[in-house]
Amino acid sequence: MKPLHRHLVNTSRKVLCTAALAASLTTAAVVTNTPTADAGESEPTPDSPQANDRGDARLDLPDPLADPAVPPAGAGGEGASGIPATALDAYRRAEVSVAAALPGCKLPWQLLAGIGRVESVHASGYGLKADGYTEKPIRGPRLDGNGFAEVKDTDKGEFDGDAVYDRAVGPMQFIPSTWATWGADGNGDSKRDPNNIYDAALGAGLYLCAGDRNLSDQAQLDRAILSYNNSREYVNTVVGYMHQYQNGAAGVPNPPVGNYPTPPVTTLPTPSQTKPSTPSTSKPTPTPTPTPTPSKPAEPQKPTPAPTLAKLELLGSPQLKAEAGSAFGAVPRIKAVLSDGKPAAAKPILFELKDDTTGSFIGAEGKTFLVVETDTEGIAALPGLKAGAKAGGFTLRVAAYNTETQLTVNFTGTVTAKPAPVADKLTRTDAGAAQPLEVVAGTSFTGVQVTATAQDKAVEGTQVTAGLVEKNQDGSAWVPVDPAKSKGPWFKDKDGAKVTSLLLAPTGADGKIALPELFTTDVAPGTYHLRLITKDNVVLILDLKITAAPTTPPTTPPTTPPTTPAAKQ
Repeated sequence: MKPLHRHLVNTSRKVLCTAALAASLTTAAVVTNTPTADAGESEPTPDSPQANDRGDARLDLPDPLADPAVPPAGAGGEGASGIPATALDAYRRAEVSVAAALPGCKLPWQLLAGIGRVESVHASGYGLKADGYTEKPIRGPRLDGNGFAEVKDTDKGEFDGDAVYDRAVGPMQFIPSTWATWGADGNGDSKRDPNNIYDAALGAGLYLCAGDRNLSDQAQLDRAILSYNNSREYVNTVVGYMHQYQNGAAGVPNPPVGNYPTPPVTTLPTPSQTKPSTPSTSKPTPTPTPTPTPSKPAEPQKPTPAPTLAKLELLGSPQLKAEAGSAFGAVPRIKAVLSDGKPAAAKPILFELKDDTTGSFIGAEGKTFLVVETDTEGIAALPGLKAGAKAGGFTLRVAAYNTETQLTVNFTGTVTAKPAPVADKLTRTDAGAAQPLEVVAGTSFTGVQVTATAQDKAVEGTQVTAGLVEKNQDGSAWVPVDPAKSKGPWFKDKDGAKVTSLLLAPTGADGKIALPELFTTDVAPGTYHLRLITKDNVVLILDLKITAAPTTPPTTPPTTPPTTPAAKQ
């Protein structure tokens, strides 16, 4: 790239060349047509055609036009830089549109302003109009390889007026082939024209954010600017202006069209001397009739400025509450009000989830932001806000902007855990569930399993107490046995001691409960009863039958037949 013009370099020395980005002022998106480039486009590099040496179409403007002063009544504060109002509006609209489409990019409008300042001084001197077009076209040098890159025609002269070679065009100096991919409609007129500053600013924002860049990262910011113009001087100058505008900027009137090929003469021209006429000696010179001085025309009255968006008002409670996984009952609503107190109709409002720990989302597509246009009453409502699966909170940020400032209000969202379903039934479900529980005295009951369900679905987290019970005196109710007097089966606690009651571990996702071993050592045969009961009084009674161990008849020793004495001989 050739050295930047004298004024550009001198001005860049006045500002700090730092690449620290301020947090972007996310507000409301204004694009109604989808841009050509999608969020998934690959990241342009310093080898991209746009980054080639394409010259400088910027006029060398006098200081009052290049760096317009902000009037004392301006909104930018003391020391703020002036930017033509239409250019400032275009940069801000582009920022919020990109924030809505690519929230991870964190594009600040001041970066676009820095590029616009370097490329065309915000279209100053070309007759920037309120609709974003200029009275004079902004075209860079012919890219025919003589002093600059060689780029054969790609747009048949549609944008740059040259059907043989390309030229960089418009306030942001796009090469037509780059515009073919990144062209955007920044003012909602269904056109994509790089000669319009609204379209060009949005296209530049999408180009800089390509490849999922995060421009709050220094290295990615550096690569993004180099992909726009592969020059370190260019990067330093753009970043310097960006930082200057982050320190304060305000809109000033769009400058008129002009022709400033060189710095203008600062001294007034010397008026030409009129040679006095020689009076005639033959005839007296008649006395001229004095010409009446025309009265000064009255200054035209300044038109009353149109009302602008002045504030956002929350409607209803600022607190949004819902159970995990359910829709919020209250629909977030705001009202936009103009400076004359009337409703602000047809204004784009950005609803955005911030600092969310719940996984909440908007609409069936699961978005974290949505742009909604106000109705005739100035009201915008956010449909389809659904709580995430986790308990926690978030901030629902609602934002819009006017040409001077951002307007923001917040809702606070709270998501509570969904109550676990309560078991309404306990059922024995082990392999032998069809058979009664029966063991021989001295052996243990093992492998017994019970499932907790609610409406026939397994319930997680159900806690059950298992304890031996017996009927009360009148036989009307089950009551726990007296541990000191109990002669029935027993459990072991964690210390190995005999107990007749245990609090079991909560059920898992399958709702199952495995009963611990129930011992019958030294327990007399008979039928005993084990009650399983939840804290919500869901009860299952299991009958425990203990049978006597089979008895072995005593062994009788064999008898020896009596000896018969021998007969006497």
